[in-house]
Amino acid sequence: MTQTHAAAANRELPSSWNPADVEAELYERWVAAEYFTADPHSDKPPFTIVIPPPNVTGSLHIGHAFEHTLMDILTRRRRMQGYEALWLPGMDHASIAVQALVEKQLREEGVDHRELGREKFLERVWQWKDKHGGAILSQMRRLGDSVDWSRERFTMDDGLSRAVQTIFKNLYDDGLIYRAERLVNWSPEMRTAISDIEVEHKEVEGELVSMRYGDGDDSIVVATTRVETMLGDTAIAVHPDDQRYQHVVGTEVELPLTGRKIPIVPDEHVDPEFGTGAVKVTPAHDPNDFEIGKRHDLPMLTIMDEQGRIAHTGTRFDGMDRFEARVAVREALREQDRIVAEKRPYLHSVGHSSRSKEPIEPRLSLQWFVKVGPLAQAAGDAVRDGRVAVHPPEMSKRYFDWVDNLHDWAISRQLWWGHRIPIWYGPGGEVVCVGPDEEPPQGEGWRQDEDVLDTWFSSGLWPFSTMGWPDETPELEKFYPTSVLVTGYDILFFWVVRMMMMGLYAMKDRDPAEAVPFKTIALHGMVRDAHGKKMSKSAGNTVDPIEWMDTYGTDALRFTLARGANPGTDSPISEEWVSASRSFGTKLFNATKFALMNGARVPSSELRRESLTDADLWILDRLDALVSHVDDMLEDFQFAKATEALYHFTWDEFCDWYLELSKVQMDGSQERVESTREVLGHVLDVLLRLLHPTIPFLTETLWTALTGRESVVIADWPKATGAEADSGAADRISATQKLITEIRRFRSDQGLKPGQKVAARLGGVEQLGLAEHVAAVRSLAKVTEAGDDFTSSASIEVGLAGGTVDVELDLSGAVDVEAERKRLAKDLAAAEKELSGADKKLGNQAFLDKAPADVVDKIKARREVAESDIARITARLEALPQG
Repeated sequence: MTQTHAAAANRELPSSWNPADVEAELYERWVAAEYFTADPHSDKPPFTIVIPPPNVTGSLHIGHAFEHTLMDILTRRRRMQGYEALWLPGMDHASIAVQALVEKQLREEGVDHRELGREKFLERVWQWKDKHGGAILSQMRRLGDSVDWSRERFTMDDGLSRAVQTIFKNLYDDGLIYRAERLVNWSPEMRTAISDIEVEHKEVEGELVSMRYGDGDDSIVVATTRVETMLGDTAIAVHPDDQRYQHVVGTEVELPLTGRKIPIVPDEHVDPEFGTGAVKVTPAHDPNDFEIGKRHDLPMLTIMDEQGRIAHTGTRFDGMDRFEARVAVREALREQDRIVAEKRPYLHSVGHSSRSKEPIEPRLSLQWFVKVGPLAQAAGDAVRDGRVAVHPPEMSKRYFDWVDNLHDWAISRQLWWGHRIPIWYGPGGEVVCVGPDEEPPQGEGWRQDEDVLDTWFSSGLWPFSTMGWPDETPELEKFYPTSVLVTGYDILFFWVVRMMMMGLYAMKDRDPAEAVPFKTIALHGMVRDAHGKKMSKSAGNTVDPIEWMDTYGTDALRFTLARGANPGTDSPISEEWVSASRSFGTKLFNATKFALMNGARVPSSELRRESLTDADLWILDRLDALVSHVDDMLEDFQFAKATEALYHFTWDEFCDWYLELSKVQMDGSQERVESTREVLGHVLDVLLRLLHPTIPFLTETLWTALTGRESVVIADWPKATGAEADSGAADRISATQKLITEIRRFRSDQGLKPGQKVAARLGGVEQLGLAEHVAAVRSLAKVTEAGDDFTSSASIEVGLAGGTVDVELDLSGAVDVEAERKRLAKDLAAAEKELSGADKKLGNQAFLDKAPADVVDKIKARREVAESDIARITARLEALPQG
């Protein structure tokens, strides 16, 4: 289609804006045209974002919509600025979530996955993934994500699996991966270790039980919320300076119910001010106790099996579930008169699995670990020396708090779905790590490790594994390091730090500045409800972004989310605000439609400022300032400030003022009409391009109609002209706006209907240099010229910079005086009643003595408003013609 033909075809806009009619079609057209496909061989500078990979089980929630909107704004803008922009999409295989889901399906079919076997189980998982996985990808299309679908990745793809195996072997060969017994978060239901990020801490009502170990003068009282773990106690600890226990330190005391003797050890971890100052030590079932156990070389007795049942204690409690045992052990101690005190309910924080929702169990277990010391040091140094910027900068402290205090990372999971650990064990105790291009050991007795890797291990490789590493691909050369990571501050400590460690390690042969996985970490907060409360199903305040997109359109949701996005802080949202954003879109649509109907066009050359009106110069200067401001804000990830500026320019300055002023100019000479059309076209062209990254569908529809060109997606990003602002034009337009606003307010006070015209005399306009704007004042304020029969019945003085305009109006016949008098009398009576009520309360000393200060302040404020209303209404009544 030729440009001319396209222009003719596209200038027809529908009668109203209905997003559902165009969004899907526009998106598929963009994808088909390969606007989002990045070319690694391009000479353009690169801009890269990798999507935080959503779980394959996931669907689009409001947090996704928020984060994706911000990433899309950055990507679309850079694309328009001439960058080779790659936004790389993909999904995480989500080991625990998917395994739990498929296990549940099998149970419903009466099948135990362990009986099914590993290979058959994995076949079922892949079948589920192919049929049900990835619903979020189609929802990303609904949202308008301008991702490069040709490079979509999945963490279990062959290429990514090869990257996982390669880096595991490299770390292993460098002595940075080892196997050891350590305390881990354990899920009895899933029978696997889980990561810290999969643990949610909840305040629960439990019990605090104080119990006595030993007898007589040498007995010691300890307290616990988990009585059953006393079966695994291997010591009692007291502070070394606690004089109460000096006589028993180094002795032993009998552990009730077991017959074992345990030592009393001194340890500075113990707080002598808490409880009795003595604590039971269960090294295999408590993180703090584990550290005490290591310091004192204590036995570490695991007293629970993989399912959270008591085991290996040699007591009658073996075989009991941990919660059943809690009651049984407590009652057994009570029978021996060893329960000293009980506090119930006792509110305390307990870690729960985010997947199975059960309380997790700290458990000593043989696991694979990454030795994070040197990796974490490198990750911290990259931010300290400026190779990676954290935005907002104050968030860097939280980054350092985490990265500088990392413990070794447990990377093995007792699951079947995931990257299987590439370690083989031989019949003679041999241990062999197998790389992706190596054959595993053959022969009888060789077996592969049963565990899989933590999903955070593979997602930690995401910025480079998705681009073909360990091979030196064109994509890796062009697009790594990525430009910016947009993610929530809530996973700063988990995913971000892991990517930093893995990226710097994998790319250690590169220049240090090019080894980092991203140049900037842009952190955002959580989306909360309109009252600032965290969204949760239990609170009933969650929202479905798909429903809002169905009701108000995708652009309205995106605009609302961007308008609330301040760096590093949480963002409230409500349906009312999304509805308001839909109204904004309608306003922009109607403004563009009006401009097109009146012949607006994009000028083929630079506008000649010397031939333009004050209104033209003013809006062009305001537009220039807007371009600079939006650029500055987006470079600083200040999405809310950029969006707010776009909103107010569009609604307040362009629609409410310049469009109205342009209508007056359209009644002028042909030269004035033509220049007005070009200014309208220019402003809309720039404005729509500025708005496009935030509201892509509406701007595409309007911009192609305005310009007749192919797509705003590939249009140039606007640049400020650099022209010196005309302060004189700005002052005169400001004065004109104030004059029109004051006349409108006065008209309203006089009871005139908005569209009702009355004659008026404007004294002093010419002397203030506003002669050019008289026509606009009369048109927008709905006042006609004073004729020979003009009679001034009302007047107002409008103070402007440099002088005053005397406005006299002829209201004879324009106002139904009797009806207005009755309306004002009714309003006056209401105001007087309000004043009387306030005076009555404020005059009651008994009330004042009891009422809270804020209540009294509100009543005083209401009294002031009532007094003001009485004075205003009385003045209006007195100004009405007498009859």
